[in-house]
Amino acid sequence: GSNNGAPGDLHITIRLKKHEVFERDGYDLLCTVPITFSQAALGDEIEIPTLEGPYKYQIPEGTQSGTVFRIRNKGIVQVNSRNRGDYLLKVVVETPRNLSVRQKELLRELGQISSDRNNAERKNFLDRVKNMFKN
Repeated sequence: GSNNGAPGDLHITIRLKKHEVFERDGYDLLCTVPITFSQAALGDEIEIPTLEGPYKYQIPEGTQSGTVFRIRNKGIVQVNSRNRGDYLLKVVVETPRNLSVRQKELLRELGQISSDRNNAERKNFLDRVKNMFKN
């Protein structure tokens, strides 16, 4: 202790600074990555940041906004172990802004030729709404 006093307790406060790219959940890392509508619909290989540097990941065709992909053993190394947490990649489909006239035409054309088969979740929702009002 101070001035040759009795030994006391040592209190340590640790504050973790929020990271600009990653969120931490235990040993898992979460990273939210914006992707385009085309990447989500057609699939694409994207480059994502990891603790070791860039990593290529294949986004499957038909990926929905908010989907979380688990990449095993790319998270934080566990204390006193060689085990690692996982990397949780959350993709968010970014809706384009400031479209050109041609881009708007193409999207309208896509909307006209799309069917319920292409948008099953929307169809299911609309069917549930219709059933609400039948009673």
